[in-house]
Amino acid sequence: MGKGNNASIVAVWISLVSNIVLTLLKLTVGFLSGSQVLLADGVHNAGDVIATAAALSSMRISKRPADDDHPYGHGKAEVLGSAFVAIVLALAALFIGYHAATALFEEPVEASVLALTAALVSLAWKQALYMYTIRIGRQTNSKGLIATAYDHLADVYASLAAVVGIALAMLGEAWSIPYLAYGDPLAGIIVSILVLKLAYSMGQEAFDVLMEKAVKPEKLGEYAALIVTIPQVKRIDRLRAREHGHYILVDLRVSIPGELTVQEGHDISRQIKRAIMERHADVDEVLIHLNPWYE
Repeated sequence: MGKGNNASIVAVWISLVSNIVLTLLKLTVGFLSGSQVLLADGVHNAGDVIATAAALSSMRISKRPADDDHPYGHGKAEVLGSAFVAIVLALAALFIGYHAATALFEEPVEASVLALTAALVSLAWKQALYMYTIRIGRQTNSKGLIATAYDHLADVYASLAAVVGIALAMLGEAWSIPYLAYGDPLAGIIVSILVLKLAYSMGQEAFDVLMEKAVKPEKLGEYAALIVTIPQVKRIDRLRAREHGHYILVDLRVSIPGELTVQEGHDISRQIKRAIMERHADVDEVLIHLNPWYE
């Protein structure tokens, strides 16, 4: 588990440094070339710096062990970080959309090879970051890192739209097609819609975890199949589970023969807990209540 935690932290640090570099690159080239979509994407990246820093802080907090004030651990800190990233993305989407829309009513700027190169560099860099962070995030079940990965994916959309928009504007100048000059701001509007959609899905997922929505029925079915392998379990009276950040808490009630001793009941509880946690590494705690069973 320690190696997984370290991999998550390293991935977030790489994301943070990358976002800082790309923000400076996009804003500088955007100002020099006058590209609206690149400027908007640069501001979006500036928001990413804040979001990634928040994800890093929340991940550090979530790894703290349980204490008297937080007996179930600090796992939800990552979910709060994920929700914050979703808010930053939504604000960035609105910003991009507003400036792209206003650019449609202004004289289009001349597209430049410099702006296109910066957009291509951003596209390749962000795609690599997305693939790297989503792989580590899923391996470690880190909500904060997965949110950071989806933030990179939003940047992939933005950079792709920037490449297309700037390329269209350049083609419009070369072929004397004036309408193609507006490819840059139109691409910005498309980016804003894609980023807003991504922010909504991220926010919805974070909200579900914070409201302690149950895990998927398929997951509960897997737990139930393991529980009934214990010979003394006569019936599953209740089975619930919820995500608590990067781990899951399971709560169940089972019926066992009423004539068994307290020690035997205790041993059965340990068998159930071991059966679930050995097969599901993301389960951090199994709370078991035993009910007496009589034929």
